[in-house]
Amino acid sequence: MSNSGTLFLLVCITFIHTTYSVLERYPDSHNKGRDIAAKKDAIGTVLESAWTFKLEKNGSGDDNSSNKDLIYGFSACAVAAVFFGSNFVPIKKFDTGDGMFFQWILCAAIWLVSLIANIILHSPQFWPFAMLGGFIWATGNITVVPILKTIGLGLGLLIWASFNLLMGWASSTFGWFGIDKETPPRPYLSYIGAALCVLSALIFFFVKSEGVPSRSESETTPLLSHGTINESPSDASWVDALNPLKKRLIGCGLAVIAGLLYGSSFVPVLYIKDCAKRNDTRFVGASQFDLDYVFAQFSGIFLTSTVYFLIYCAVMKNRPKIYPQAVLPGFVSGIMWGIATCCWFLANHYLSAAVSFPIITAVPGLIAAFWGVVLFKEIKGLKNYITLIVAFCFVVAGSLTTAFSKV
Repeated sequence: MSNSGTLFLLVCITFIHTTYSVLERYPDSHNKGRDIAAKKDAIGTVLESAWTFKLEKNGSGDDNSSNKDLIYGFSACAVAAVFFGSNFVPIKKFDTGDGMFFQWILCAAIWLVSLIANIILHSPQFWPFAMLGGFIWATGNITVVPILKTIGLGLGLLIWASFNLLMGWASSTFGWFGIDKETPPRPYLSYIGAALCVLSALIFFFVKSEGVPSRSESETTPLLSHGTINESPSDASWVDALNPLKKRLIGCGLAVIAGLLYGSSFVPVLYIKDCAKRNDTRFVGASQFDLDYVFAQFSGIFLTSTVYFLIYCAVMKNRPKIYPQAVLPGFVSGIMWGIATCCWFLANHYLSAAVSFPIITAVPGLIAAFWGVVLFKEIKGLKNYITLIVAFCFVVAGSLTTAFSKV
C-alpha cells in the first residue's frame, strides 16, 4: 500500500476510534429520550480532537455554544470539501469500464461507512422515508458514466455541481418541497455567496486539462477532462454512435439532471426533521440530529445501486463487465465519499443547509483542479493558471461571504 493510502487508513481508524470513545461517555444515548445536546457535544469533541484545539468553557452559555457550532460546522465543511474534491484520485489510474460495476462497489463502501456510523451512534431510530434521499442520489449517480463518455468529468462535474448548489441552496432558503425556510441572520450575504460560487464553477469551464504521456493507456486519463474517459473498443456503447453535437447536448442535459437530483437528496431528511418540530404524527419523536439519518439514506443508496446493477446484469444477459482492478480504488473512493457526506450532515446541522451547500458544492471543484495541477500535471500553461487563480478567488469570496451570512 502506498504512503498516502496508509495515511488515509490511519486517519479513518483514528476518526472511528475517537468518535466511539467519546460517545461511550453517553451510555443513555440509545434510549428513546436521547439527549441531542449530548450528541452535539460528543461530535464536537471529535472535531476538536481532529483539529487539535480545545475551547474554553466559561460563563455565558449561549455565545459559547454558538461559537462552538460555527467552529464544528465549518470544520465539517472543510473535511467534506477536501474528500469530495479528492475521492476520484484513487481511481485515476484504473479502468472502470462502463462504470456499472464500479458504482456498485462505490455504493457498497458508502453503506459500510453508514453501518459504522450507526454502530457508533447506538443505532438511532430508522426512518424508511429517509431512504428516498438515497434513491434520489443513486439515480443521479447512475448518469455519471454517460456524462463522462459524452462531455468528460471536468465539464460534467462543473455543471452538476452548479445545479447541485442551486437546488440545495434554493430548496432550503425558500422552503421548497414542504421543508421549513432557513434564513441566515444576513440573508443578502447568502445570496451573494451563492452567486459567487456559481460564477466560480462557470470560470472553471475555461480551464483546459490534458493528459500526460505515461506507461499505460489507463494512466493517461485526466482527473479533469473535456473528452471521454476510460474508453476502449470493449467499452463501446450507444454513446459512441452519437455525433459531437448530440454528445454535448445529451451530456449537458444529463449533468443538469444529476445536479438537480444531488441537490434534492437531503430534502427527505430535512422534511422529517421539520415535520417532527411541528409535531406531525407521521414523524413523532424523529431526531433533530442530522447524523441519525445517515444509515437510512446510505441504505437507500446501496439498495438502489444494487437494483440498478441487477437490471444491468439482466440487460447484459448475465454477462456484466467486471473490472477487478477497480475494486480497491472504488472502495477507497466510496469510503472517502461516505465520510465526506457524514461531515456534510454535520455541517447542515451546525450551520443549516443554506450555508453549507454553497461551500461544499463549490470548493471540491477547486480541490480537483489542484490535484490535476500538482499531482497529475494535467493542467499546464500560464493562461490556465491565471484562470484557476481567478476561479479560486471567486470560490474563496463566495465561501467566506456565505460563512459570514451565518455570523
